[in-house]
Amino acid sequence: MKNGLYIVATPIGNIGDISPRAQSTLREADVIACEDTRISKKLFSLLGISLQKPFITLHDHNEDTQAAILIRLIAEEGKSVALISDAGSPLISDPGYKLIRRCRQAGIYITSLPGCCALICALQLSGLPTNRFMFAGFIPNKDKARRDTFTSLKDIDSTLIFYETANRIVKTLSVAAEVFGSREICVCREITKMFEESLNGTAPELIEHFSTHEPKGEMVLMIAPPADDSGADAAIDVDSLLRQKMQTTSLKTAVSDIVKTYGLNKNEVYEHALRIKNEA
Repeated sequence: MKNGLYIVATPIGNIGDISPRAQSTLREADVIACEDTRISKKLFSLLGISLQKPFITLHDHNEDTQAAILIRLIAEEGKSVALISDAGSPLISDPGYKLIRRCRQAGIYITSLPGCCALICALQLSGLPTNRFMFAGFIPNKDKARRDTFTSLKDIDSTLIFYETANRIVKTLSVAAEVFGSREICVCREITKMFEESLNGTAPELIEHFSTHEPKGEMVLMIAPPADDSGADAAIDVDSLLRQKMQTTSLKTAVSDIVKTYGLNKNEVYEHALRIKNEA
């Protein structure tokens, strides 16, 4: 096996998804660079691959130091190193960027073995537009940072893709409702596993679902692109119509009636209604 760095994708759930080429590379590599040695050794045991080789940790807090060690092993000792993450494709919201950059600068041989990637699988399952999409990584934990992130991406004409945890999904959907209005959202969870699930709807509809079904597992959150607002009629006082309607009916019904009567864009009217409700 040629000395160099091999970027190897591993399963995100179903062990059967690892490719024969990936298994062969993991068997033959002299060194395994991984996030968590415990998780990686469990994978090797399930695959029947020997653990009698060095496992070197590489994560956000030690990448600079470990990159230098791995480069020395490859360049000076002629070793082959396989880079893996805990699950999925390395570097996708996982460490490795600095290592790759430094290997390239050092003229080290690098190759990538394609395989599982949660964001691609989720996008395929979502039913949302796939011709243009943007992966924005993990959603910030802090309330202000979460809202600022959504606001900064709101007008991008692409399907937006995020990673989120089950314990924060309802809070995140609540902010999404404020920022994205009635845009279609898809939440995929437990991809490739027994309880795989893809749920589509507006943010309020998904919040209602998770209020009666405890959210579990790692999640991919996807938000549809903004709709074409060209049909909106600026001469219509949408705010006044909504305020009048919402005195005697629900927000959802008020939006529906106005959209149907005046032929306006549903997303835009819904955003007006949410703003009026929040002001009240």
